[in-house]
This record gives sequence, structure tokens and C-alpha cells, in this order.
Amino acid sequence: MNLKNMLTIFGVAALLSACGQGGQKDERTAQNEDFHYLMDEFADLKVIRYQVPGWEDLTLRQKEYAYHLSEAAKYGRDITWDQYCKWNIPVRHAVEDILNDYKGDRDSEDFQKFTVYAKRLFFSNGMHHHYAEDKFFPECSKEYFKSLMEAIGEGEKADTLLNVIYAKDIYPQRRSTSSSGDIVALSAVNFYDGVTRKEVEDYYNSIVDPDDTTPVAYGLNTKVVKVGGKVVEEPWKVGGIYSNALEKIVAELGKAAEVAENEIQKKALNLLIEYYETGDLKLWDDFNVEWVQDTIGHVDFINGFIEDYDDPLGRKATWEGYVNIKDSAASARTEVLSANAQWFEDNSPIDPRFKKPLVKGVSAKVVNAVALAGATYPSTPIGINLPNSDWIRRDYGSKSVTIANITHAYDMAAQESPASALNEFAYSQEEIDRYKKYGSYADEIHTDLHECLGHGSGQLLPGVSSTALGEYQSALEEARADLFGLYYAADPKLVELGIMPDGEAYKAEYDSYIRNGLMVQLNRIELGRTVTEAHMQNRKLIAEWCYEKGAQNNVIQKVKKEGKTYFVINDYEALRGLFAQLLAEIQRIKSEGDYKAGKNLIDVYAVNVDRQLHEEVKARYDALGLKPYGGFVNPDIVPVEKDGKVVDYKIVYADDYLRQQLDYGKKYSTL
Repeated sequence: MNLKNMLTIFGVAALLSACGQGGQKDERTAQNEDFHYLMDEFADLKVIRYQVPGWEDLTLRQKEYAYHLSEAAKYGRDITWDQYCKWNIPVRHAVEDILNDYKGDRDSEDFQKFTVYAKRLFFSNGMHHHYAEDKFFPECSKEYFKSLMEAIGEGEKADTLLNVIYAKDIYPQRRSTSSSGDIVALSAVNFYDGVTRKEVEDYYNSIVDPDDTTPVAYGLNTKVVKVGGKVVEEPWKVGGIYSNALEKIVAELGKAAEVAENEIQKKALNLLIEYYETGDLKLWDDFNVEWVQDTIGHVDFINGFIEDYDDPLGRKATWEGYVNIKDSAASARTEVLSANAQWFEDNSPIDPRFKKPLVKGVSAKVVNAVALAGATYPSTPIGINLPNSDWIRRDYGSKSVTIANITHAYDMAAQESPASALNEFAYSQEEIDRYKKYGSYADEIHTDLHECLGHGSGQLLPGVSSTALGEYQSALEEARADLFGLYYAADPKLVELGIMPDGEAYKAEYDSYIRNGLMVQLNRIELGRTVTEAHMQNRKLIAEWCYEKGAQNNVIQKVKKEGKTYFVINDYEALRGLFAQLLAEIQRIKSEGDYKAGKNLIDVYAVNVDRQLHEEVKARYDALGLKPYGGFVNPDIVPVEKDGKVVDYKIVYADDYLRQQLDYGKKYSTL
């Protein structure tokens, strides 16, 4: 996330606003006011382009480094697709073949419906909604889809694939959150095969050493199967599962290591390569220890099996890749936060037992994305804090980033739309004006606090495992980091440090957070469904808990105006106090590994939806004609040759969403 004083940030924002022309343009010609961010809209999705400020300021060596890191990221695409469901790649290949080879009528209503399904499939890296995680279906008929496959000579595969595509009872959810039944067996994710939840948990309980103070992330990079009646792990490594993809990744990482900016980067890359070649999780830790200490490089990356949000048991990691370049001017504010990390830890409203006595190695910066891949493509976070290992955070620290050009692209794409969710769901003109004055910036500061300090704050008690909260770990950890950010967003310390412009700015973030958590985000959920995605659960948990606990003092008031529902904050300081109370409790739950209490918070506040309010929100949002979810196309990095030698790497901005997906299918298909 980010930081610094307001003049610096607004200056950077102004620079970023000078953008460019649609179509295939290099950075120099694209950096102008005619650049179109909003590329495509379909279903509940919008596709956005982002620019890469600062690319031309890189040296040739830095550009080459970023290029090979980006290629390594893109070669992991098929891994993510297969991890989300074993049928995803066969289905994608069939869809790609139709889009590439079909010679029939492409203007018909049925083919347009098929095309929308294809776009949704690419956007979600598979057959399940990227956010809600429910399976979605083509609007064209099964018979029509079959006729397309027959027309390109793939009729023999049609019945098998179409049964998977259209059957509502085959893998209905990517990651099951069922309160009854076996969530391992009910999930589409390809992390387990032929094993039950109990068998998996018993297996890991048998191999994990609870007294190990530097444990590896058991199970992070393996598939659990049963062989000869025995539960075993099959590694994702060169020579194992995903070998073809990992060999390509390793080759590009090796080329990147040759042109790394410094020796720390080179050592880290070589450790990452060795990890991919062996599957040894100790090497993954060694890589992260080196990676987190590289705070001087201008180009940075993530690459690997990293986040466990998609695993119903919170243990297996989905593959993702990401490359960025530092925005030095904007990073000034995050550096202020990093420098004051110990103050924030010491003054946190949590039990002193759970505070870190010495905060180590907290670094934060503002960056611009160069390439998104795997689980971060097309839909990407706007901030990242890594590594996830609690003991590495404790002993070596963490790195946090706010992705400025992605946030900027979201804002610019929203400005290209005539409708406004803010005007629809904010209660008063005062609330609207406050958001327009402070909202975008206050949200960035909340993200900074969340990523830079929130995730890195607190500590586990001795003997408590980082997986103790099981399937509730992800939502509770996001809630903990959000609460840390919300609590400190209102602290006078931020004004003192020059991060917040005044003592009123935080109110815009409080308004927005409660409005979204209690109401607006419900537009993303189908009627009759519960909240299943971890980040949405986190926001709902916080907003619902504070609404309930503050009811006696009317801290948050539910009001009706012209037949519409609104939530209004009456006492911002009291709300901050509620954030502090909930932060203290969730930190206790994490530090003590209190599974039962964590489960209760999620079950009571984060999951169930009021049907009447849900219907109202859906109707109001649908009337705006907005798409609730956004994702991105990557710019291409194109080597420029002269006399057989690469003399530059040019940024070329894509102008066709489907074309990029089909090109990726041809160039980066490995499985």
C-alpha cells in the first residue's frame, strides 16, 4: 500500500492522469488524454486496460529483467486453470478451438451468447465465477454448443465436455463452504483426489511438529491423493505435477537471474529455481527470506504457489505471478509508515501478549504493475503483503505494495461510465461530497495500513499453528488487517506524519466501508445465496458486528428515504472504538488459535444475507447498468531488435480482450 504527504500523492495522481490512445500504441504515444481504459463489458464483468508509467525510465537491463520475469509469470497460466478444476483446460481448449476455427455465422444470437461464455471462462480462469466461486453456464443451448464442436471436427469430445459444462450438480462450487458435508469432496479445486477432509486433516496432524518455531508451509505445493489405500502427497515440481509449465517458468527465471539488479535478487531467483526443481518447502522459505530483504531493487515480482484462499482447508496454494516497477515518488508515504511500524504495533488496541516486541523488516512501496498472471489475472488485488509465513514475518519482516496504476485504471474506467453507485447508495450530499474530496485517497491509506502494517502486526502464541483457524483463516485474517487499517485511519498520528490531510478525511473511508459491507457488495451475490468469498465475508463481518454492537447507542443507523434503505454513521469516534474491540478479539482468536470462536464470528456475521435488503440492493444496482467486477488485460512487452540484437523492450497496449486470451492460449499453453 502507500503513504507520504498529500501534495506528493496528488502530484503523482495528476501525472498518472496523463494517459493514452486506444489501440496498439507504445508508451510514448499512449501517454495522452485520449487513452481509453474501459475495454469491454459483459455479464457482470468489465475489462480494463492499465498503463505502465515509468517504463521508459528503466535501463535496458532493467527492462530485460522485467521482461523475463513477466514471461515466467505468464507461463504459469495453465497451472492456475488446472488447480481451479481438472476440467477447466479441456473446456478452454474446446472454446479456443471454436473461436479460432469456426467458419459459420458469428453474428447470430447464439454465437454471441457462446462468446459471452467464452469471455467469462477466460476471466475466471475456468468454469466458476472468479469471486462468487459458483459455477456459471452458457446461455446458448447445449445442442448449439455441440454443433459448434462438430463444425470444427471435435464432435467426439462434445458429449463428455458438454455434460461437465452444463450439469449443475457437477462441481457446483470451486471452493465449497458448505456447513454440512465434506468440503473437500464438494469442492471443484484440484488439490485433492479420492480423500476425505478427515483423512487430509489426520495426515497433516501426523506430520506437523507443533513445537517447530520455523515450520514450513506443510502441503502448500502438493496434491493429496490416496495410493494403495494410503494418503500421500504428490508434489507440484519439475518432474512431478505441472512439470511442463514449471520447466518453462524455471527457464525464464534463469534468464532473469542473469540480468538481476543486485546479488540479493539473483540469489533469491536461484533459490526459487531450486525450489521448483525439488519441491522442497524449506527452499521456498529460504527464497522468501532472501526476497523480503531486497528493498533496493526497482523491479520486483511474485512467482509461485502463494495464497491458500482457494483451498477449502486453507493449506494448498494457488499459483500466481506478478511483476512491478517501483513508483519512487509515491512510495515516500509508505516509507513513512514503514519507519513508524513499531509505534503502530505498540499502540495497537490488542492484548500486550499478542504484540510483537520488536517489529522487523517492514518495507512498503507504491508500484506500477507490468504483468499480471495466474490467480492475479485478469482480476488482481490492489495491494499485496508477503510472505505469508508468520515466522518469516517475525524474524525477517514483510514487503507490502500498493499497486498505483491498477487503482488509477479502476478510477479512470469508472469515470468513463455515466452512472454512479456513490450517488445511489450514499445517504446525503454531505456524504457524497466528503467521498469526492477524500474518498479515493483515504481508501488508498486504508489499503496501505492493511497491507503494510495490518498483515504484519501481532504474533501467535508459542505452539499455535498458522493453520489453526482452518477454513476460516482467510476471512479472519483479512478482517484483522482491515480492522487494523480502519482503527488507525482515524488516528491523529496519521495527520502528524503528513499522511492524512486532516482529522476529517478518515470519515470518508468509514462511510464507504460500512456502506459497502452492509449493503452495496450484496449486488455481487445471486439472490438466495450466502456470502462465500473471504474478502466479502471479512467486510460483512466487520460491518454487521459493529452495526449490532453499536445499536444501543445508535452508532450506525438504518434509515429509509423515499422507500430506499441507507446506513448512516452517527458517531465516528464510537465506531472507531468498535473497530478496536473487534480487532482485539480477532487478534486473540488468531494468536490463541481459537477455532470455535472464529467459526462463530463467521457463521453469525459474515455469511447469511437478509433477503429483503438483498432484493432491494440488486434492483437499485441493476438499474444503474454498472458491472460490479473488474479485471485487466496486460500490456505486451515486445523486444525491439536491431542487427540481430535486442536494443529495447517496448510496451504495447492491447486493444482486444479476446485476442489476448487466444494469444496466451497459443503462446503459454503447457498442460
